Amino acid sequence: MWWLIAAVGMGIPLVLTAMPEFGMVAVGAVAGAITDAFGGGIVLQVVVFCAVSVALIAVVRPMAVRSRSQQPELRSGIEALKGRQAVVLERVDDGGGGRIKLAGEVWSARSLDPGQAYEPGQQVDVVEIDGATAVVM
Repeated sequence: MWWLIAAVGMGIPLVLTAMPEFGMVAVGAVAGAITDAFGGGIVLQVVVFCAVSVALIAVVRPMAVRSRSQQPELRSGIEALKGRQAVVLERVDDGGGGRIKLAGEVWSARSLDPGQAYEPGQQVDVVEIDGATAVVM
């Protein structure tokens, strides 16, 4: 019974502080209660409690920290347009007078490479967005 009270006691700070370590210790206390239910002595209960708690903190915590530090791959706005393909509508060169169809919209475009020109119908890759002009190659 005391193990379950300890588990609930660790669950309260878990909810209040959102620190997962309290939850891991609470699971260790539940493991101690299960050991008690199967007739394990107090020494075995404490060993199981410590082993489960330490194992969870040693294994699960680093995975949670690694998961939390990864940035999502969600890109929006002009960042989402970089790297996409577009179709040339009007001749595109480094002068900036051409037009492309990018993501269903017509954009002004210029070539990334000086002297390189793209004819209507060609597919190009968007390298960056410079103001309202797509830079393509």
